[in-house]
Amino acid sequence: MNMTNMTDYRVVVVGTDGSSLAGPTVARAAWLARNDDADLVIVCAYSGLSRRAEAKNVATTGGDMRAGEVLGRAAATEALTRAVAVAAEQGATVTAALMVESDPANALIETVRDRKAEVLVLGARSDVSFTERLLGTLASEIVDRAFCDILIVRPNQPGEIPVPEDAAG
Repeated sequence: MNMTNMTDYRVVVVGTDGSSLAGPTVARAAWLARNDDADLVIVCAYSGLSRRAEAKNVATTGGDMRAGEVLGRAAATEALTRAVAVAAEQGATVTAALMVESDPANALIETVRDRKAEVLVLGARSDVSFTERLLGTLASEIVDRAFCDILIVRPNQPGEIPVPEDAAG
């Protein structure tokens, strides 16, 4: 690889979901943005279904197809608020904190495209299959679709990382 063609990142996009891995992931993205004097764009994708609608969806489909997604605007707002605070602690310039009602992969890919980001920072939790254990389901999908650099932040401890949901339902 010819290192003379490498440039600093100008736009860094990071996804957050309010889980225990979100803080370290945003901190890493903020550090990168600060060191490259880049804009930081934080994205939280969420599902707009209420708890009642979610329960009906699970009962109808026979399983929760959206496990790990942020459920509701309140949970997304809280996740974004915490992410912006983490970024500020790292000294990064947050140019946008976006709450997007969409699945996480589409929200992140569209944001990267729209903002012309050069790097996307993701947290990857451990899941069931071998590939998913290496990258996580969202990270696997992003790697297949993104046309930018991807930095994957892994949890320090293996195991499930709970994602918050609206208490109000």
